Amino acid sequence: MKHILIFTFLAVALFSCRKFEAFQENPNRPTATDPSLLLTNIERIAFSTINADAALASRQLTYTQGNARSQYYNWDRSSMGYSNISQVVRMEQEAARVNKPNYRYIAKFLKSYFIISMTQTFGDIPYSQMMQSIENNNFNDSSATRPAYDQQRDIYIQVLKELKIASDSLGASPDAISGDIVFNGSLSAWKKLINSFTLRVLMSLSKKEADATLNIKQHFNEIVSNPTKYPLISSNAENGQLKYYDINGNRYPYYNNNSMKTDYYLDSSFVDILQNLNDPRLFTYGQPAGAVTAATIKDFSKYDGLVGSAPLSYNTGKKGRSQASAINRRYAYDITNEPGVLMGYAEVQFLLAEAVVRGWISGNATTFYKNGIRASLQFSNFNYPAVSGVSYAGQLYTDNDIDAYLNQPVINLQSGKEIEQIIIQKYISMFMNGGWQIFYEQRRTGFPVFETVFSGVLNNKQVPKRWMYPLDEQNYNGVNLQEAIQRQYPEGDNINGVMWLIQ
Repeated sequence: MKHILIFTFLAVALFSCRKFEAFQENPNRPTATDPSLLLTNIERIAFSTINADAALASRQLTYTQGNARSQYYNWDRSSMGYSNISQVVRMEQEAARVNKPNYRYIAKFLKSYFIISMTQTFGDIPYSQMMQSIENNNFNDSSATRPAYDQQRDIYIQVLKELKIASDSLGASPDAISGDIVFNGSLSAWKKLINSFTLRVLMSLSKKEADATLNIKQHFNEIVSNPTKYPLISSNAENGQLKYYDINGNRYPYYNNNSMKTDYYLDSSFVDILQNLNDPRLFTYGQPAGAVTAATIKDFSKYDGLVGSAPLSYNTGKKGRSQASAINRRYAYDITNEPGVLMGYAEVQFLLAEAVVRGWISGNATTFYKNGIRASLQFSNFNYPAVSGVSYAGQLYTDNDIDAYLNQPVINLQSGKEIEQIIIQKYISMFMNGGWQIFYEQRRTGFPVFETVFSGVLNNKQVPKRWMYPLDEQNYNGVNLQEAIQRQYPEGDNINGVMWLIQ
């Protein structure tokens, strides 16, 4: 398994802005297709959010077979992924051709999802001119070959407009949705996902609360205060998630993966968080250090982790002495395991809790916060996979255990620390799921602190803030790229540049 930084939504092919032939029509194949056929493949890409690299970078996992770049913050460039967007635009166009507008509004959401992922990676990106080129299938003029970079603020403004159109318009037409492997054609489920994702986008702008044009607080409040018009995901059953099945090509991404069987261990800082909270999710995320027995599986004291910033030799030595907790067996041995969650009920509840604390909406922050924790615990309560010679089997905690966990004083929100507690619970809930969202939440809030103490970590012991632009951009669109870099990053295109979003 290659341990490079992989941008989650570019799960198939990675294309730079320059490879325009990827967007153009092939005269040797039919140009018309039903939008349902395009939707299925796009969903497989967008909802594939299981990502070990994000867990390494976010101090939840460590890797012991080599110096993982994401773990040691030794990354540099990522790739722009307009190929996925071109497929979404094609679906949108085919929907217009056959007069199925509901596909067009779902496409607006998916396009927004991909664009937000791209701008969170780099900062400013080619957007308006590039979108015109893709939509018009025109890659001949200078706006296509050398597209200008839109400022991140303008990108967010446009995305929020697109999401509102999608939510307001979806379902106004009676055309049914087929080819939908996530919601089985349920327009109400799609609307809930779109509105919930809009809350995520708005919260990602929390540092821009004073911007009158963005008007984040009012926009957030308008959605939450009108549940009839803007319904939200209201249970785990409504999660925007891609389920896996025991079918070739549809199994859990790390099923039977040799590295997942032998090389991934919990990070010690993550273990500490879970142990300090007496959090039973520890038993479903990892396994005891040393012997796995019915007695040790549910014993907090039997768990320990490796150190993300420590040299590889330290971690392999501790692993060799059986003093570290490997990732739970289910991630490599359970064919279906858990679904990939693009957006779930737990996250929605944490967003609402944070919004109450920030004064954006009215409500009870504690109720939202504990609803989110409960949803996460219920989602993660998987059976322990069978182990030869171990009699333990079944779920690792009960509903009564969940109640007991939530009733602990340490779980209660504390004055002045509410946002930290909310974000840490969101962080716990997104273990090995949600793509890079856990990393972006930490980048936005500073919680939890990612340790960089020991000599293994690179990048001058700093946690990166972004990824550098693709080399192809320098080669083919250098003037516009340099302009974008200069206005954003005075010290140049490096991984420590602080983009507008988090300033």
